[in-house]
Amino acid sequence: MAIAKHLARPLSDIDQLRLAAVLHDIGKIGVKDSVLLKEGKLTADEMAHMREHPLVGDDIMAHIDQMKTVRKAMRAHHEKWDGSGYPDGLKGETIPLHARIILVADTLDAMTTDRPYRKAADLPAAMEEVRRFAGKEFDPLVADAFFKACECGDIVLNRDRSEHREE
Repeated sequence: MAIAKHLARPLSDIDQLRLAAVLHDIGKIGVKDSVLLKEGKLTADEMAHMREHPLVGDDIMAHIDQMKTVRKAMRAHHEKWDGSGYPDGLKGETIPLHARIILVADTLDAMTTDRPYRKAADLPAAMEEVRRFAGKEFDPLVADAFFKACECGDIVLNRDRSEHREE
């Protein structure tokens, strides 16, 4: 929501974005635990199986007419600005805006969360990674909104919030 707040244009359907952000990975219920919970690197077959989760999520919501915008964002949340993403290889502004926002937010979450195979990055390191891939993987306008949200304090990592409460 912080990224959306800092976009150059207002989002009229912010509730749809919020819902898509909450549900974007619901398709992972269709991913085998042996793949989802694997601590090491995924094999090519395991990665192909994992990459099906946006399609599974889309299928789960397909019967709910009011979820059209949410479904589009869920399906496209791994699409990359340069067309290298999945499942449909969408590029640039053909990727729904909600999905472009979720991609940046989801990347932030992935990088700043401890994993069995690596420690969490801090916010400056995550910002640098987004900066490095802006215009390639990430919509440059969404990346810019992300930076503005970070710089003004609208995005703070959970561990940073708890540290501030102790002061």
